[in-house]
Amino acid sequence: MSEHYLVCPACQARNRVPSERLQQGPKCGKCKAALTPATAQELDGPMLDRLLANESLPLVLDFWAPWCGPCKMMAPVFEAAAGEHAGRLRLAKLNTEAHQQAAARFGIRSIPTLIVFKDGKEIARQSGALPAGQLDQWLRQFY
Repeated sequence: MSEHYLVCPACQARNRVPSERLQQGPKCGKCKAALTPATAQELDGPMLDRLLANESLPLVLDFWAPWCGPCKMMAPVFEAAAGEHAGRLRLAKLNTEAHQQAAARFGIRSIPTLIVFKDGKEIARQSGALPAGQLDQWLRQFY
C-alpha cells in the first residue's frame, strides 16, 4: 500500500494518507479540515517551506502579483484547475509583491510563473499565462 504525506492547509499538521484515499476528500487527523481542497491555497514563505519539506504530493506553485494583467487573466483558470486536480496535485499561489524573498529565492524574473515541486525539488517550470486546455495538459504530466 502506497501512501502520501500531506500538510493540512488549516493547522499545518502533517498527515499520512493512503494513496487510494487521496480522491476521497481526506480530512486532517488533528483539525478535520480538508487535506486536498478544491481551491488554490495562498502561501507565504514559511508555509511554502513547510510544504516543500513535508509533503509528497506534487506542488504546483503560481508566482503572481496583483498588478499583473496576465496573472489576473490566469487566476480563474488556475483556481478551476485546483478543483479538477485535487488529490493528485496541490495547487497554490504566492504573491511576489508580499513575499519578495521567496520569489527571489526561486529566481522569478517574470510572472506569472508556475513551478512544480516533487519531494521538495523543482521538476518543471512554465512562464507566462496558459489557457485552460494548455494548463490542464501541462499539469497532467505530473501525476
